[in-house]
Amino acid sequence: MAMKKNLGEEYTPTYFLAALGNGGLAVTFYMALHFLIPHKGLPMAVFSSVQDVFSGPSISLKILTGVALVGILVMAFRHYYMLIWNWREYLQFKKTPAYETLKSGQQAISISTIPLTLAMSVNVFFILGGVFVPGLWDVVEYLFPVALVAFLLIGVYAMRVFIEFATHSLTTGTFDCSHNNSLSQMIAIFAFVMVAVGFAAPAAMSTSLVTSVLGIIGSLFFLTATILFGAQQMVLGFHSMTEHGIDRKNSPSLWIIVPIMTLIGISVVRLLHGMHVNLGVHTSDGEQFAILVVFVSIQLMFGMMGYLVMKQVGYFKEYVNGDGKIPGSYALICPGVALNVFGMFLVHMGFIKVGLFAQFSIPHFILLALLVYLQFKTIWVLLKLDRKLLYR
Repeated sequence: MAMKKNLGEEYTPTYFLAALGNGGLAVTFYMALHFLIPHKGLPMAVFSSVQDVFSGPSISLKILTGVALVGILVMAFRHYYMLIWNWREYLQFKKTPAYETLKSGQQAISISTIPLTLAMSVNVFFILGGVFVPGLWDVVEYLFPVALVAFLLIGVYAMRVFIEFATHSLTTGTFDCSHNNSLSQMIAIFAFVMVAVGFAAPAAMSTSLVTSVLGIIGSLFFLTATILFGAQQMVLGFHSMTEHGIDRKNSPSLWIIVPIMTLIGISVVRLLHGMHVNLGVHTSDGEQFAILVVFVSIQLMFGMMGYLVMKQVGYFKEYVNGDGKIPGSYALICPGVALNVFGMFLVHMGFIKVGLFAQFSIPHFILLALLVYLQFKTIWVLLKLDRKLLYR
């Protein structure tokens, strides 16, 4: 089978979600390294951590690390390949009348998938560099400012897309709430929080007060935008859904809250750590555990509601297992990635840290098995959607 190309007017920016999903899956493989192999004295697993595992005596850790590294490489390659494919198709699409129609209509917000995916690309780039480049962590303080600039530019792009969409709707009154019967407009909010979590990484890991504080400011700004505009879009979306019923094709948008909560939660954890190290703000393990449980609870509630709604409207039957073809189906990958990643945070920074059970105990292995199942189920759905949507 040959991959589709030159889609022209048939292209839609929601295809960027395919690249986003692959990038997210690269992060899920990295989580195994971050939480399961030793990296004492370092805030994240890097090349030296991997090197120590392969020079150590544990066969099981070597196998785990090898599988994780292969998973990172494969998914990172797929991410950047799909990113390049999307850019090529998007630039061709911009030359068509369909692009002008998109820009002036309610689907203009779908362009937010571009800064959303670019922010993921930066995260994947740093994972690749940290894990595969020897000695990179020794100069990481010089790289953090570069990351801050990158996320600033992406954040400005994301904000510009949203503000242009919002001001056009407010000044022309052309936004039709009756056709906003989903949470698809939340894709812009997803982009904001992806930028916020990116800023939060230097905030948490930098030993430079200036770099850390700039990261904190950037993260808090985009978290504020996430909460403010997210609440607005939630009210508009649910009002329209309860009045007109959900748009079947956009019903997966109910699950967008799951990755948004993951990214807010990780941002909060990173910010608390950065403020603890650099600003003297202290948070107990118990308080952090409570925060994690709150975010996971929200995810599970929206996860269950979204599943029941999609099952009732026949979304899975038609657009995953049937003949229906919608690029927006790639949005189904994000919740699987988000639950896997935040599940790792809950297990290791929540349950284990408060002493509920020990690492590598039976309860730990059971929870890891559930997360691995979710991870590979998500990969299976991604590959299934690829065959349906990307190949002729």
